[in-house]
Amino acid sequence: MHTLALDIGNTAVKAGCFDGSTLREMATGLTAGQVREMVTQWQPQHVIVASVAEDAALRTDELRALVPGELLTFSPATTAIPLRNAYATPHTLGADRLAAAVGAAGLRPGQPTLIVDAGTALKCDLVTADGTYHGGSIGPGLGMRFRALHAFTGRLPLLELPVPDATIPLTGDSTTGSLLSGVVNGTVAEIMGFVAQYQQRYPGLGVLLTGGDAAFLAARLPARIFVVPELVLLGLNRILAYHVVK
Repeated sequence: MHTLALDIGNTAVKAGCFDGSTLREMATGLTAGQVREMVTQWQPQHVIVASVAEDAALRTDELRALVPGELLTFSPATTAIPLRNAYATPHTLGADRLAAAVGAAGLRPGQPTLIVDAGTALKCDLVTADGTYHGGSIGPGLGMRFRALHAFTGRLPLLELPVPDATIPLTGDSTTGSLLSGVVNGTVAEIMGFVAQYQQRYPGLGVLLTGGDAAFLAARLPARIFVVPELVLLGLNRILAYHVVK
C-alpha cells in the first residue's frame, strides 16, 4: 500500500513516500507544484498532512482533489494516535512535535526517548517508556538566534550558518567568531544541558535528533545522539497506518 506523508513547516515542505512502513522516497524544500507532481507520480492510496504554517503554499483542498483515496489532516487536538498525549493544551501543540514523538516511540518502543528537533525553533520533547508524550521545551533555533542578534542590536552583523565541518571557536577573537561561539556553542550547551537533566530522571534515555539543522549539530554532539532526518514523516505514516488499520 502506497502512502504519502506531508510535513508543511515554517520554512520548508517535506514529503515521504512509503510502501507500508518502509520509506521509499523523501524530499524536502518542495514547492506546491513539486508536491502535486509527487502525488501524481506516486499515486498514493492514502495521504496524511501536518502543517504548522499559517499561510501554507499548498492547501488541503488542492491535495484532496489529487488523492484518489483517504486524505487525513493531522490535528494534535482531535486525531487519534498510538500514544497517550499528556500535553495540557493539545489545541496549541504543533503537529510536527507530536508526529516526531509518535515516530520516536515507533523506533524505540518501551524506552524513554528525548526528541531534539533543530529547525526554525529548537524543540525538546519527551516520550516515556509507557508510551506517553509529555511535552518539552521550545527555544529559538540557530537561524533565529543569528537574526535576533542582528535585529535587536545596533552594530552586530547578520551571520549565516557556516558549513557543517566549520571550526567554531570557544573563545571568539573577533565579532564574527564571538557570535558563532555564542550561537553554536550556546545551542550545543543548551541541548546537552537538557539531555543531562532528562538522563538523571529517566535511566536508559535515548536521544534522537531531527530537523533542518540536525546534520550541522550532529558533528558537535556526542555519537550516542542519533540523527533521524525523517522522524516526523515516520511518525505521520505511523499515525496514518493507525487510522487505516482501524
